[in-house]
Amino acid sequence: MSAHLTRRALAAGAALLATPRLARAQAWPSGPIRLVVPFAPGGSTDLTARLVGEGLGQRLGVPVIVENRPGAGATTGSQMVADAPPDGQTLVMSNIASHAISPALYPNLRYDPVTSFTHIAMVITNPSAWVVNRDSGINNLADLVRAAKARPGGLDMASSGAGSSNHLMLVRFCELAGIEHTHIPFRGAGPAMVAVIAGQVPMMSDSLPSAASHIRQGTVRAIAMSSAERHPGFPDVPTFREQGFDMSSTSWFSLSGPAGMAAPVVERLHREVMAVIATPANQQRFAEMGGTPGDMTPAEFSAFVASEVARWAPVVRASGATVG
Repeated sequence: MSAHLTRRALAAGAALLATPRLARAQAWPSGPIRLVVPFAPGGSTDLTARLVGEGLGQRLGVPVIVENRPGAGATTGSQMVADAPPDGQTLVMSNIASHAISPALYPNLRYDPVTSFTHIAMVITNPSAWVVNRDSGINNLADLVRAAKARPGGLDMASSGAGSSNHLMLVRFCELAGIEHTHIPFRGAGPAMVAVIAGQVPMMSDSLPSAASHIRQGTVRAIAMSSAERHPGFPDVPTFREQGFDMSSTSWFSLSGPAGMAAPVVERLHREVMAVIATPANQQRFAEMGGTPGDMTPAEFSAFVASEVARWAPVVRASGATVG
């Protein structure tokens, strides 16, 4: 057989192998899409997922079913999606905890936050807000430090889970302030907020989207914001730096799927997500939540995840935190 015929035969074989995958991509979506949220209902990840899921369902013409699978610092639900078929029918609301912090925090993590996933779209970024129970007597960070020093072992401080960015902010703040604390991890920001409102825990570090409505309603008091400058939606809440603590942090929430998803499906999903978050109603909703809509391409988003893994690894090591 000539070299020319051999090349033609190889090309034909490759085309035959590619045809089923292309056909599946063209037929997508083939039914309801499962959107896994690796936290309990009520937190920022969950709220963002439900906004995106509703809009995607309308645009794609199939139900987008939000499924909460909390546990292990957002790694349980993320692992489920990493193990799922890359057919575009199972997605995850990826976030700073599951895809930036966990690789350093969990030495036995079975997925790679970059290569085990297809990263599709950045949805929203936002700062964290520190909130306290209304009757705690804590009005600012100085009050928080005094309260912690007055109590043996320090204060109980809650977050949405071990290994979240909010957990690491608690660790870093206590190091800077020279105080002790007991971290109370919850399986999501929703349950943690309920505990703070009820007075079971005096304070928590929370992503602004899930805390915003409670701050506005006055069910909790905000004492600090992790943004570099005061947030325009909450101009009365001072930053950490204004109160003498050199801290700032931004959380992010995004859409990812299993590694190996077909390019046409990824492109369609990215296009539809960008359309969903660009609607006036969702722009207003994100502003109310205190978030900034994302605008990265899939390639830019993948590079961003890699850079976040590198950024957070030394922070986790410095905190001494480890799980598993």
